[in-house]
Amino acid sequence: MASLTDLVNLNLSDCTDKIIAEYIWVGGSGIDLRSKARTVKGPITSVSQLPKWNYDGSSTGQAPGEDSEVILYPQAIFKDPFRRGDNILVMCDCYTPQGEPIPTNKRYNAAKIFSHPDVAAEVPWYGIEQEYTLLQKDGPYYCAAGADKAFGRDVVDAHYKACIYAGINISGINGEVMPGQWEFQVGPSVGISAGDEIWVARYILERITEMAGVVLSLDPKPIKGDWNGAGAHTNYSTKSMREPGGYEVIKKAIEKLGKRHTEHIAAYGEGNERRLTGRHETADINTFKWGVANRGASIRVGRDTEKEGKGYFEDRRPASNMDPYVVTGMIAETTILWKGN
Repeated sequence: MASLTDLVNLNLSDCTDKIIAEYIWVGGSGIDLRSKARTVKGPITSVSQLPKWNYDGSSTGQAPGEDSEVILYPQAIFKDPFRRGDNILVMCDCYTPQGEPIPTNKRYNAAKIFSHPDVAAEVPWYGIEQEYTLLQKDGPYYCAAGADKAFGRDVVDAHYKACIYAGINISGINGEVMPGQWEFQVGPSVGISAGDEIWVARYILERITEMAGVVLSLDPKPIKGDWNGAGAHTNYSTKSMREPGGYEVIKKAIEKLGKRHTEHIAAYGEGNERRLTGRHETADINTFKWGVANRGASIRVGRDTEKEGKGYFEDRRPASNMDPYVVTGMIAETTILWKGN
């Protein structure tokens, strides 16, 4: 007699070439993730093999009820760590039936920036440090039974392995200052793939916390107190920065970022003013400053970069709930395309 677990774990490749594709997209709030599954003929090796799909945008706050169809365009595929086998996760973005990107589709503009010949020639690399907090459903931070230091390591390790399985370029994890707070790093990823990978890594984390009965918070200051908030520090370099003489290119890029500080802060996440206070390893939200090895700066340059005269820098301003498409695209636009008037 087959159990429920047996049926959930059925290996479909034994009897069919059909696979399950879980289409994922960003919902109406700009931070919530939605998904639904469909059956397709496998194996799928490219997004071009996948059909476009649609959903009722009025139920996600993305379209009016009288004209509610939103079209999903598959953009990136990952292996599905939940269903396994040849099943896949599909990161999509959203369009009207006429082919116009809907307002919450931030990927479209980022892809336009990354496909610009001047940006593509610079091969922009990103390493994003995604901080998050695990909360109990009915209380403050999540504490696994019997643990007093590593709150929630079971969830964190499950997420780490699931991301590696999916093909996400996850480069590490660590615990953070606040109880129940953790971080995972994705990168180095080139261009638009950084945003795709962060969103799918967040989706996987949402699913795992749901299974564990824990609440995931991407709020930049989920619990008031004398401890660090949650950010998404974004490490960045271009081809010119990674080559000899790159430190001068880095300094010019930082100067441009300083001139557009207000615009960047406005796009770097909701509630960031509660985190960027000038305390707890942050620069004040209204102040732009950079420094070598300075964690209280808006932009931090590593000692190695200064010493070697080339490398990368870290934008410490993005909040944990930032949209990675917005942040990565904007950094490339400001440092490569903007003329600095």
